[in-house]
Amino acid sequence: METHELEALATVQVETGDNFYKIVDFLNRTLKPYNLVFGLSKEEDNTLWLSVYEATQHPARH
Repeated sequence: METHELEALATVQVETGDNFYKIVDFLNRTLKPYNLVFGLSKEEDNTLWLSVYEATQHPARH
Protein backbone atom coordinates (compact mmCIF):
# COMPACT_ATOMS: atom_id res chain seq x y z
CA MET A 1 0.00 0.00 0.00
CA GLU A 2 1.29 3.44 -0.91
CA THR A 3 1.32 6.44 1.37
CA HIS A 4 0.77 10.02 0.25
CA GLU A 5 2.60 13.13 1.35
CA LEU A 6 1.54 16.71 0.61
CA GLU A 7 4.03 19.34 -0.49
CA ALA A 8 2.82 22.94 -0.26
CA LEU A 9 3.15 24.74 -3.59
CA ALA A 10 1.49 28.06 -2.70
CA THR A 11 -0.57 29.80 -0.05
CA VAL A 12 -2.57 33.02 -0.30
CA GLN A 13 -4.66 35.06 2.13
CA VAL A 14 -8.22 35.63 0.87
CA GLU A 15 -11.30 37.55 1.96
CA THR A 16 -13.83 35.72 4.10
CA GLY A 17 -16.75 34.29 2.15
CA ASP A 18 -19.59 32.04 3.24
CA ASN A 19 -19.38 29.78 0.18
CA PHE A 20 -15.65 29.76 -0.36
CA TYR A 21 -15.49 26.10 0.68
CA LYS A 22 -17.49 25.25 -2.49
CA ILE A 23 -14.64 26.55 -4.65
CA VAL A 24 -12.10 24.48 -2.72
CA ASP A 25 -14.30 21.38 -3.06
CA PHE A 26 -14.69 22.02 -6.80
CA LEU A 27 -10.94 22.40 -7.27
CA ASN A 28 -10.21 19.22 -5.29
CA ARG A 29 -12.70 17.13 -7.31
CA THR A 30 -11.58 18.57 -10.64
CA LEU A 31 -7.80 18.51 -10.18
CA LYS A 32 -7.39 15.30 -8.16
CA PRO A 33 -6.10 13.40 -11.25
CA TYR A 34 -3.22 15.89 -11.37
CA ASN A 35 -2.23 15.11 -7.76
CA LEU A 36 -3.22 18.60 -6.59
CA VAL A 37 -4.97 19.14 -3.27
CA PHE A 38 -6.45 22.43 -2.06
CA GLY A 39 -6.88 23.37 1.60
CA LEU A 40 -8.74 26.15 3.34
CA SER A 41 -7.99 27.24 6.89
CA LYS A 42 -9.56 29.96 9.00
CA GLU A 43 -7.86 31.80 11.86
CA GLU A 44 -9.58 33.19 14.94
CA ASP A 45 -9.67 36.68 13.38
CA ASN A 46 -11.59 35.20 10.39
CA THR A 47 -8.58 35.40 8.08
CA LEU A 48 -8.81 32.68 5.43
CA TRP A 49 -5.79 30.97 3.91
CA LEU A 50 -6.03 29.00 0.67
CA SER A 51 -3.22 26.50 0.13
CA VAL A 52 -2.26 24.37 -2.87
CA TYR A 53 -0.47 21.08 -2.29
CA GLU A 54 1.01 18.43 -4.53
CA ALA A 55 0.30 14.88 -3.37
CA THR A 56 3.32 12.63 -3.84
CA GLN A 57 3.20 8.86 -3.56
CA HIS A 58 5.67 6.84 -1.56
CA PRO A 59 6.07 3.07 -1.43
CA ALA A 60 4.63 1.36 1.63
CA ARG A 61 6.96 0.91 4.57
CA HIS A 62 7.24 -2.56 6.09
